[in-house]
Amino acid sequence: MALKAINPTKTNAWKKLSQHFLEVKDCQIKQWFIEDAERAERFTVGADDFYFDYSKNRITTETMSLFKELIEEVDLNDAISKYFSGDIINKTEHRSVLHTALRAPQGTDLMLEGVNIIPEVTTVKDKIKSFSNGIISGALRGATGKAFTDIVNIGIGGSDLGPAMIVDTLQYYKNHLTMHFVSNVDGDHVNETLKQLNPETTLFVVVSKTFTTQETLSNANTIRSWFLESQLEKSVEKHFVAVSSNIEKVRDFGINEANIFPMWDWVGGRFSLWSAVGLSISLSIGYSNFLSLLDGAHDMDTHFKNETFETNIPIIMACLGIWYNNFFQFESEAVLPYSQYLNQFATYLQQAIMESNGKNVDRSGDRIDYQTSSIVWGEPGTNSQHAFFQLLHQGTKIIPSDFIAFAKPLHGNKDHQDKLMSNFFAQTEALMNGKSKRQVSQELEQQNISETLKNQLRNYKVFEGNRPTSTLLINKLTPHSLGKLVALYEHKIFVQGVIWNIFSYDQFGVELGKELAGKILDDFSSSTAGSHDSSTTKLIDYYKKLR
Repeated sequence: MALKAINPTKTNAWKKLSQHFLEVKDCQIKQWFIEDAERAERFTVGADDFYFDYSKNRITTETMSLFKELIEEVDLNDAISKYFSGDIINKTEHRSVLHTALRAPQGTDLMLEGVNIIPEVTTVKDKIKSFSNGIISGALRGATGKAFTDIVNIGIGGSDLGPAMIVDTLQYYKNHLTMHFVSNVDGDHVNETLKQLNPETTLFVVVSKTFTTQETLSNANTIRSWFLESQLEKSVEKHFVAVSSNIEKVRDFGINEANIFPMWDWVGGRFSLWSAVGLSISLSIGYSNFLSLLDGAHDMDTHFKNETFETNIPIIMACLGIWYNNFFQFESEAVLPYSQYLNQFATYLQQAIMESNGKNVDRSGDRIDYQTSSIVWGEPGTNSQHAFFQLLHQGTKIIPSDFIAFAKPLHGNKDHQDKLMSNFFAQTEALMNGKSKRQVSQELEQQNISETLKNQLRNYKVFEGNRPTSTLLINKLTPHSLGKLVALYEHKIFVQGVIWNIFSYDQFGVELGKELAGKILDDFSSSTAGSHDSSTTKLIDYYKKLR
């Protein structure tokens, strides 16, 4: 069964939220704190090692009560049941959406078309474990008998962003193997990577469900040619493995069928890091840590399925996003991790969120007349404080922001950690409270400057405040807690897609440009360009003169 098609703007709850918005849109968060001593307690959720404080948002108890009505009217519980049970919720591609099954415990039953898929998932996990252990220990070696020192993941989109983000985030837990990620079809990218490698000690993991993705196959063939400049043809099967569902094409490439790890149609690319697509993760941090990552995600799955609205972090986050996107008309949201380890997290979320929910047609096939996905961006603090925080504090745009931090540093440097966390807490307080003209005037009076300069500076130093933030404080960065964090945002995506009445798990929007690129590529070898607009035609001609 597919998801129900319910236009959220036609529900009673949406109409009530629209009226409620008019009543509270100009209210000050800091005033609500003055009036309600229990506000912080009321808008905080603890979930084991996660502590989520959303009290610094432009909401009241009535706001959240109305959102509870909304999720009931769109029947979110029914959607969640279908999500986890394997119903065809990706209707446009006639697929189930079961990345959650990849982290389900062994022994779970999950029937898909009459077959329990968990034993097959377990078999692939066992294969990942055996292969990873063999490479890491040196039991599995290259064609010349040397142990592997470097691993290159060749993929793009979900076959790159997820594994690359996880490996970079968990570098504290990595082993002796050096990881590289090649994604861009830009030849300079792959060649800069090859400069660092010894073909005798490098393993290549080619990740492509169809084994036809242009960027991935171009890079894989370039790397294969480079490899064969110094190695024998038969050595390919010792140095290349694949994650793919196209067994025939992988074999034609020269990869041994025993070294092909399967992918399934019921796992979307941008949610596939939990599958064999995560082989590079397991190779980098070891299988036990990879399994801990999966277990963390499963714990968040359990939280999402079982917690009520009031204590369900993904649902609350999803509702906050809709409140700002659809009612306040704030078009973007920032994800601001106060951990350098999470420097790729916002980049990963850009694909996960905007490729999923950047849709303008609803589940009935009708054009949508309301906003869907927010624009997502961000960088780690404190670096970002010295960059775009000027806009967050005093810009004409209001950017709701998620602040994420880990309480315990991995290397134990308490002095640095206290400085980091003081900034973390200070920024959300400053964004909420701002600084009034009266406060600015009092500060200026304490300075030994002229009245003229005081008057000139006054307006420039005012901060309006009332900028909404949510704070997620996690005990410590571990594979387990990172798995929970990624799954948290996955479920936020799902809830927002349900409410917006869209199909979150197709991505037809990436196809048109690819189709045209194929035609233009043919134009490069033709004496005349094909049928294009005059701008594109002139650009192609100019490029052909320079190449």
